Amino acid sequence: MPKSVSLAESAVAVLETGPPRAKAAAARASAVAWRAGRIDRIGTAAPPGRPARPTRPDLRPPREVPRRRITSGANGRIALLHALAHIELNAIDLAFDIIARFSNDALPRTFFDDWIAVGDDEARHYLMLDDRLTELGAAYGDLAAHDGLWQAAVETSDDLLARLAIVPLVLEARGLDVTPPMIARLRVVGDNRSADLLQTIHDDEIRHVAAGVRWFRHVCDRRGLEPAATYRRLLRERFKGRLKPPFNRASRDAAGLTPEFYQPGAEHR
Repeated sequence: MPKSVSLAESAVAVLETGPPRAKAAAARASAVAWRAGRIDRIGTAAPPGRPARPTRPDLRPPREVPRRRITSGANGRIALLHALAHIELNAIDLAFDIIARFSNDALPRTFFDDWIAVGDDEARHYLMLDDRLTELGAAYGDLAAHDGLWQAAVETSDDLLARLAIVPLVLEARGLDVTPPMIARLRVVGDNRSADLLQTIHDDEIRHVAAGVRWFRHVCDRRGLEPAATYRRLLRERFKGRLKPPFNRASRDAAGLTPEFYQPGAEHR
């Protein structure tokens, strides 16, 4: 990668890559180049309003996407893995969008170190899930999916603090809650290969939520705001859904997302 390319420009290139495996490869290459010093400056660049996307899957409103049930045999497991692959593909774009979109916010280099690492992980997760779908005789794009994750990015594009509150501290934290039961059900039906992949994703997501907490606190401190109260305010203002217990307290605690953040928000919904 040319040394003249900045990290923000590299992030935009990832966002503008449409084919899913090519997007994941571009994300991983950007991370390698950043760590190796071949990309040596943050720079600035305007991200696209919407990342490039493949022609499939068909994107529908969430209520029109069938629910996936592991107990419905191989098709149920394929539907679950397809939904997770779609989430991970969106997560690549979310990580690289935060790098490009907020590259002029006077943030320390360690902020970008964290989010390039998150983007690299999300790309690896997508490739793992896509490979598993292939092993099961399926492919990403075979089933319908919804666009809720990117909608959350659109609705928080104006403010880094809102983006951190809603994406890592609501949406990714929700993954910490729901993934362990999925893993358990996959093991019950004997799909240990898929269960092991989900365990890897869950463990990595703890780090991602931790990065969200760390930088949410950093921005709150910079603005003179109390973190837990600010988080609950942003939930009311920016999140259309609700926080749904039960919460995975152990994984949330490991990420530094302690109950004073999410329990009061859940109680007042």
